Amino acid sequence: MKAIVIHAPGDLRVDQVAAPTPGPGEVQVQIGAGGICGSDLHYYHNGGFGDVRLKEPMILGHEIAGTVIDVGPGVSSVRPGDKVAVNPSLACGTCAYCQAGLQNHCTDMHFYGSAMRFPHVQGAFRELLVCKEAQAVAVPSHVSLDEAAFAEPFAVALHAVSRAGPLVGKTVLVTGSGPIGVLIVAAARLAGAGTIVVSDILDEPLAFATAMGADTVVNTGKQPDGLTGYESGKGTFDAVFEASGSGAAVIQALRVLRPRGALVCVGQGGQANLAMSAVVTREIELRGAFRFHTEFRTAVDFIAAGRVDLRKLLSAAMPADDAKDAFDLASDKSRSMKVQLAF
Repeated sequence: MKAIVIHAPGDLRVDQVAAPTPGPGEVQVQIGAGGICGSDLHYYHNGGFGDVRLKEPMILGHEIAGTVIDVGPGVSSVRPGDKVAVNPSLACGTCAYCQAGLQNHCTDMHFYGSAMRFPHVQGAFRELLVCKEAQAVAVPSHVSLDEAAFAEPFAVALHAVSRAGPLVGKTVLVTGSGPIGVLIVAAARLAGAGTIVVSDILDEPLAFATAMGADTVVNTGKQPDGLTGYESGKGTFDAVFEASGSGAAVIQALRVLRPRGALVCVGQGGQANLAMSAVVTREIELRGAFRFHTEFRTAVDFIAAGRVDLRKLLSAAMPADDAKDAFDLASDKSRSMKVQLAF
């Protein structure tokens, strides 16, 4: 079968690999849509991120949806012909973190298209995928596969919003208007946020933030002091979601958060020298947000119920045979928000 494999930085190939068959408790899915994520782009351009480096060829992809083709013995929740969104996260269920309900911190996690462990966990940009039954979450027939493929990044956003605590009526800033940033806007709006401001250095992604419900957008590339007004009175925002991975954005967030506000860091890769006096004297709560667990099914439920319309974020759906062109388009934030591969 066809699979999208990264061999080295810049060396992305459409390879032929063996097609898997389902065993007991497993589901065979014909992948229909796969969204290109920022981590996929890190592997494509840099061979990894931070200490996570590519050590062998790896199939990319983890934002996927498809149609059930076959099921193994014991599977009862889905059947051939069902549409499913596939949860790429497979926690062990037995480690201390899983037992404590913190499955996103599983010490033996298998996550599609990840080089965090070796051998790497092969990803889901392939024509046929076999997953565990619990990973295949059925979606109603009226939901398109390209929309269902948004379940994974939307789950990331829902988890990030949960880390901030109650948002009803609160004033929120999102720094970074990439796919996760704009999905955080949608999730914060669903959580009852009163006012949502979004900052970025490009106009094009900010337009998507407005489409997803932002009240105000600020281009800090054109207006470096565009957020300065929010510093008055010991800060304006109850919560800031840092989704750009920029150290400068973290520092700016400390200036605009009001006392006891929450800074939720979602973006990775940045380095920041924090003014600890600001954290201490305004009692700022610094929190991280990593992946998701129960939020995946919540994301599917919200999409299925029409609580959010994520199709407006889809810039292009390109054939898998054109994977390199699709990755290049996804890398250009002035031309795309979310690019998907069609298998």
